[in-house]
Amino acid sequence: MLRLGYAKPGSWASFWAILTLVGLATHAAHKADVGGESTGTSINHSQMLLQRLQELLRQGNASDVVLRVQAAGTDEVRVFHAHRLLLGLHSELFRELLSNQSEVVLQEPRDCAAVFDKFIRYLYCGELTMLLAQAIPLHRLATKYGVASLQRGVADYMRAHLAGGVGPAVGWYHYAVSTGDEALRQSCLQFLAWNLSAVAGSAEWGAVSPELLAQLLPRSDLVLQDELELFHALEAWLGRARPPPAVAERALRSIRYPMIPPAQLFQLQARSAALARHGPAVADLLLQAYQFHAASPLHYAKFFDVNGSAFLPRNYLAPAWGAPWVINNPARDDRSTSFQTQLGPSGHDSGRRVTWNVLFSPRWLPVSLRPVYADAAGTALPLARPEDGRPRLVVTPASSGGDAAGVSFQKTVLVGARQHGRLLVRHAYSFHQSSEEAGDFLAHADLQRRNSEYLVENALHLHLIVKPVYHTLIRTPK
Repeated sequence: MLRLGYAKPGSWASFWAILTLVGLATHAAHKADVGGESTGTSINHSQMLLQRLQELLRQGNASDVVLRVQAAGTDEVRVFHAHRLLLGLHSELFRELLSNQSEVVLQEPRDCAAVFDKFIRYLYCGELTMLLAQAIPLHRLATKYGVASLQRGVADYMRAHLAGGVGPAVGWYHYAVSTGDEALRQSCLQFLAWNLSAVAGSAEWGAVSPELLAQLLPRSDLVLQDELELFHALEAWLGRARPPPAVAERALRSIRYPMIPPAQLFQLQARSAALARHGPAVADLLLQAYQFHAASPLHYAKFFDVNGSAFLPRNYLAPAWGAPWVINNPARDDRSTSFQTQLGPSGHDSGRRVTWNVLFSPRWLPVSLRPVYADAAGTALPLARPEDGRPRLVVTPASSGGDAAGVSFQKTVLVGARQHGRLLVRHAYSFHQSSEEAGDFLAHADLQRRNSEYLVENALHLHLIVKPVYHTLIRTPK
């Protein structure tokens, strides 16, 4: 029977207690050759081992070290009776701290001190449960004490739970920058770009740093109602953050003014506080926008380069650039729909429309084709390729007359997922005619499964966007 309390440093009691558990684990994983069988039979008592380790931590049986965790700036101290062998197995820092002392005081930030029990539990049991708000403090503890497996696990959790809300995404982005976690930084940036309307309308918009804003504004994959929405969001951010003039002017120059209709540009110049203060810094861009709207794109391209990002629409949700499409029971059969978009963002094209026909196919494989058998002659039937079973989307103009000289059309399909009562963008796919060009369109959606993460109440929520891309047909004079 194990002794309650904790032993002196170097005591054999703790060693033998843990050695007994390790022996149980070894016995549990042992493969016995029963009755001369060529293959062994596995006996797995790992769950029993986890339960005993939990008891060891909770009761402090045979503990030989005491951790006193003090929340910074407070008198609050949490006491943990632990075992140097188990702590040292996971952490070189713990091994050094506890090499010649049986009691240590650990100063931790308040949020880290609040989850230290979860951190210690992981060291004993290899598992824990966490909330979104606990991810950063747990990652901090794992980083500080060098527990690489927990670091990776928490980072994976953060990437998988970005859709939990824009608040975590903004905070996690800044945390990823501070820790140098490039994979997490990119994941947060992608989520924020695809859900910019939700971000700009949340309380977290004011917490966006100038560095993050500078990363977002140049992107063409931003999802928002239209460019005017982005301008108003930027103006609100400038009013709260009050950055240096150079930062404000650089941000204002990232707005794609040619994507804003002339009537709205006139209103901005007359009413915008940001333009009243920084107007001279973007005067050339406003002139460029007015010129672009005044002439046909083909005529404008004779004198100016239209290949720059200023003339490329982002992922606009406004009716002029696409339409939502909710497909109920998407695994059932082929579906079709049609919608219209504006020919181009130029004022010259504002009254011209293109009709688009859309076909969605679940591309599910018949049962007879799923397995591969040999026929009577011993010849194998043709293998079914994995891509044969993937969903497919084709977007084509209703007539060839919808094309215009110097314009090609890029299609983008947004896939939505409902999180906390709000429909957020889960993925975006871009192609010119068929989703087969994208290669991975809904490759992991498994639309046959009713609880697929890509379905909301057994429906697939898509938003179809058509982006006109101008090409210079006539060389611009130098």
